[in-house]
Amino acid sequence: WQQRPPNASAAGGPGPRGNGTGRAAERGSAVSVAIPLTMMLTGVVGNAMAMLLVSRSYRAKGSRRKRSFLLCIGSLALTDMLGQLLTSPIVISVYLSGRPWAAMDPSGRLCDFFGFSMTVFGLCPLLIASAMAVERALAIRAPHWYASHMSPRATERGLAAIWAAGVAFALLPLAGLGRYALQWPGTWCFISTAGGSAFAAAFAALGLLSLVVTGACNLATIEALVSRCRAKGGAAQPGSRWGRIATETLLQLLGIMCVLSACWTPLLVTMLRMVSEHGAGPCRGWQRWEPRRECNLPLTAVRLASLNQILDPWVYLLLRRILLRKCRQAASAVSHCSNAECRDRDRALTLSEEIRRTAA
Repeated sequence: WQQRPPNASAAGGPGPRGNGTGRAAERGSAVSVAIPLTMMLTGVVGNAMAMLLVSRSYRAKGSRRKRSFLLCIGSLALTDMLGQLLTSPIVISVYLSGRPWAAMDPSGRLCDFFGFSMTVFGLCPLLIASAMAVERALAIRAPHWYASHMSPRATERGLAAIWAAGVAFALLPLAGLGRYALQWPGTWCFISTAGGSAFAAAFAALGLLSLVVTGACNLATIEALVSRCRAKGGAAQPGSRWGRIATETLLQLLGIMCVLSACWTPLLVTMLRMVSEHGAGPCRGWQRWEPRRECNLPLTAVRLASLNQILDPWVYLLLRRILLRKCRQAASAVSHCSNAECRDRDRALTLSEEIRRTAA
C-alpha cells in the first residue's frame, strides 16, 4: 500500500476504470465520502469555536497569567483547522470524481503536497501538545521560575520554532530523504515505509517521543496537584475554589492523555512495524492485485489520527467550561449535606442494617 505509480499505466492491471487504483476504490472496501466530509465539517466548526473562545479570553482583563496557555490552545486549534482544510477537500474531490488518483495527478505533485500537509499537520499538533504539557508542569511544579521566565513573547517564539521544525521535517522528501506515496484505497498520500524508510521511522519516533513527553509531564502535574491538595487539607475540599480547579485540571489532563494515546498510537506503531518489515505487509502491491480486508488497517489508523484534530478543541477548551460547571454542581450538592444530616443518614443506615440482620 505504499507504492505510488509514476503514471496511470503503472497503476496496475486492467479494471473498470483502467487501473488498479480505480478498481480498488470502487469496490466494497472503499468507504463513503460521508466520513471525510463529516470529519472536515466537525473539525472546522469545533476548532473555529475554540479559536473564538481563546480570542475572547486572551483580550479579557486578568488573563495575563494564562496567556501563554491560551496562545498554545489557539495555535493548536489553528493548526488542526488548517490541516482539515488543506487535506480533506482533496480526499472528498477524489471520492466524488470517481477517477483514479494517477489520472488526476500524473505528475505526482498533488500527492507530494498532500503528504507534506499530512506530515506537517500531524507532527506539529503533537509537538504543541508536548509544549503545553511542559508549560503546565512548569506552572504547577516551578511557579516562581515560571512567573519570571515565561511570557507570551517567549511562547510565541516557541510555537514559531515548532512550526519551523515541522515544515523543515516535512520538506525532507523533496530533498531526497524519504518520499510520499499513494495509500490504500488510492484517495490519500502519506510517508512511504517501503524499503525500511528512515524518514518514516523518524516521524513515528518523533510522534511517540511527543506522546511520552506529554504523558510524563501530565503525570508530573497530576502528582503535584494531588500533593498540594493533601497539603492544603480542609482548604482543598470539593466545595472550595482550589478543589474545583484541581479536580477540573486533573480530569482534563487525564482526558488529554487518553485522547492523544488512543488517536495516535495505532498509526505510529503501524508505521514502525511497516518500517521494520521493510514495507512488507498485508497491502504491499495493492495497486497490482486485489487488496484484502487487512488493507483497511492503515486507513483506520490514519482516520483515528485525524480524529484527534476534531477532539482537540473539546478536550483542551470547550469541555473545560462544561466540566467546571459539573464540578460546581457536584460541589454544591456535597456542601448541602450538613454534618447533622450526614450523622442522621449514618444512623439510619446503621438501624436499617440492624433490622436486616434481625430479620435474617
